Amino acid sequence: MLCQVCGAKNPDEQEHCVRCQHRLLVLSGTPPDEEDFQEDGLEESISFDEHLLERISILEEAVKRTTETVRQLLGALHKQERNILVSQTGVITLRELLETHGVFGREEWNDLWESRMDYQLLTLEKRDRFLALKERISALHHGEARESFLSLLEEAEYALYAFDMEGAVQALEEAFKLDRGNYDLGCFLGETWFNEGDPGRALEYFEQVLRAKPDHFQGLVYSGVLSYEQGDAGRAEDRLKRAVALYPDSFLAHFSLGAVYASLENLSRAALYLERAVELDPVPQALYLHGSCLYEMGKLTAAIRTLQEAVRQDPVFEDAHHLLGLAYLDRRWNRKALDAFRKAQRLNPKKLQYQDLVRVLSGEEGGPLPKVDGEAARWLAEGEQALGGGHAQKALHAFRKALHHDPDNPTLLMSYAMLCLQLDRCQEIEALTHKVLQRDPSEMLKATAYAALIEALRGQGKFRESNRAGRRLLEEGSSNFTKTIAYTEMAYNLAEMEEDLDAALDYAERSLELAPDELKAFPLAALGWVHYKRRDYQRAVDCLARSSELGPSPTTLTHLGMALLAAGEEERARSVLAHARRLGDRGPALGEKMLEVMKESTRLVERMRGSRKKEA
Repeated sequence: MLCQVCGAKNPDEQEHCVRCQHRLLVLSGTPPDEEDFQEDGLEESISFDEHLLERISILEEAVKRTTETVRQLLGALHKQERNILVSQTGVITLRELLETHGVFGREEWNDLWESRMDYQLLTLEKRDRFLALKERISALHHGEARESFLSLLEEAEYALYAFDMEGAVQALEEAFKLDRGNYDLGCFLGETWFNEGDPGRALEYFEQVLRAKPDHFQGLVYSGVLSYEQGDAGRAEDRLKRAVALYPDSFLAHFSLGAVYASLENLSRAALYLERAVELDPVPQALYLHGSCLYEMGKLTAAIRTLQEAVRQDPVFEDAHHLLGLAYLDRRWNRKALDAFRKAQRLNPKKLQYQDLVRVLSGEEGGPLPKVDGEAARWLAEGEQALGGGHAQKALHAFRKALHHDPDNPTLLMSYAMLCLQLDRCQEIEALTHKVLQRDPSEMLKATAYAALIEALRGQGKFRESNRAGRRLLEEGSSNFTKTIAYTEMAYNLAEMEEDLDAALDYAERSLELAPDELKAFPLAALGWVHYKRRDYQRAVDCLARSSELGPSPTTLTHLGMALLAAGEEERARSVLAHARRLGDRGPALGEKMLEVMKESTRLVERMRGSRKKEA
């Protein structure tokens, strides 16, 4: 038979042309007695017009089929859109009926809805990841119980399709017990517990992965980072050095090892590995850590260049702006330094150290926070211990478990809210504080909840809403504690918006007059910031210095440094701003930086795939 495109001769059973690989759709046969006819003669006998006509016919048929398929898909899409609209209308109607009959409140509905959505989206991500690995996991199985192993994999897959994450993990853990050498399955379980905020359990799986495959990339990098987080810097260094040696083009290995060396104050080695990391992938976190090392080493020009690139890529990177301001100040570029500090301050409008304030409020006689008992108390203690050790994600997991056992306990709600403040999870704080305020709490507890709510709103840039919350607190409260907080907040918000600075000054002075001794630092800081906004720099310096003496905080010291710089006291400003950086622990918080980068799952998976290709 002859190809309708190029005219080449093909065997009768051939489906695609041996020369041009086109499908043989239009066939031209030859008589049996003419099989020896020369191919060149056939090609000459088939005209170009015939070839062109055949190709146009094929294209027309393909376009026709494609058009029909698209039409069917659009019809199905419109039908699905109508179904979703009908379902959504039904859900909204059901919610309104249940709210009308007092079954639950709108906030409770929204909280549950958001938590379920987050859970299902996470399960979808895990399902896609598992399906991509399933064939490899099956192929790696060694052992006699293969049927049981495969059955457990199927059970996990069905659980993931049913959005049952716990059931899927349980089935996979049972499967891993049958084949502990299956390093892909162990890696998947380790990643799962890592993302769930259980570093101890994640590390156990990655250790087993390395026992089965000592050069496993994920095993080396994850176990190195998790060992560092748990305080074993020696093991972390060893694992990450192996990862760098085996995978010299890996961003994560270089970045993580550089961060470990920076934590050990081995700045020259840290800068070396971080420089290589930013060459491979100049992500803002890596640029910031590299710039921090260069700054500490006194290499100001290189540090400024690196930090400028960090803020160019991520204009809302507050820590990078702050460190860049210090570098500018050391070069005596005062105007640039002040501009960088202003940018950092605008990006982080949380002015008061409310963790300290809440401790004051909750410890007042006559207004202590309610007691936590039973299993919830155990999880709360575990969360506080993790938080004390600097493991914020693990503490978050523990507090959630505690709230699962006692969801309405104000102590748990406020503890979780304070942790959310630390992790910048401001939207969760709004729901938590509203839940506390709906239960008509005592005045001290109400002041605590409003303090957290106001800071959360300010953290999102919602200054007017934050001010409205301050007015509600002023209306509902009667004690000097409550009025001090309310007036201080309204002064800060007006100063931040730079609207009606006279009213802001009045509120700040009232808060200072009413403030008990243990709260004096807060209204003094507010009054100093209002003076700064009014360009009365000398009074700003005086108030902020007094506030820092009573209770130094990174924010107050930063404001004091900015006021000193604006007032022309450059040397004193440099000293105060450096103190603010040390007190705020901006530089050494490297564990969180590593975890933040590693949890960018898409980028991580892409790197893993690239590493596997190189390994193969």
